[in-house]
Amino acid sequence: MTQITSHQELARILRTMYEDAKRGQKVAMIHLFGIKYAEAIRGCDGSPAEIARLACGYPSYGVEINKGCVLADFVEIRAGVL
Repeated sequence: MTQITSHQELARILRTMYEDAKRGQKVAMIHLFGIKYAEAIRGCDGSPAEIARLACGYPSYGVEINKGCVLADFVEIRAGVL
């Protein structure tokens, strides 16, 4: 994966994941985004709250992104999920 350093680029990715999520799975997709892109999120030029605000209009979802980033140290995404 190419290195992502822009919070705007991360927000575009999250927006797609959020909008494409099935009903009842939107917050799970935010967690999954945090897991999958934890390294990029930690090293980008913006905060999780800013990424969430740009992606879905709710800066408070930055907390959910952070939860995913923490989980990234403990879990692995199964092949075929994303």
